[in-house]
Amino acid sequence: MAVRSLLAMMVLLFCLAEVSSDLKIDTEIPQVFQLVVRGGNRRLMQDIDCGGLCKQRCSLHSRPNLCNRACGTCCVRCKCVPPGTSGNREVCGTCYTDMTTHGNKTKCP
Repeated sequence: MAVRSLLAMMVLLFCLAEVSSDLKIDTEIPQVFQLVVRGGNRRLMQDIDCGGLCKQRCSLHSRPNLCNRACGTCCVRCKCVPPGTSGNREVCGTCYTDMTTHGNKTKCP
């Protein structure tokens, strides 16, 4: 009986040592992106400013209102806006590049 309780105490101490060392590691790593929990599924997602990023993306577009509306939809769905005012769509991955309109044209600017 004494051996079992000694073994249980050793396992408990080992687990506490692991937990305390993990806390030290987490506090040393700086967070680059602000992560927030949203919705019922409780997934961690990056909180990005779609309005500001799309305004910059569509600043030179011939139809900025249309561009902003499409860009906002793509940003909310894909959580990404490519850098620059045109091109670079592949930076955001297949979510951004494969989204199409009902007329089979690319949706995201």
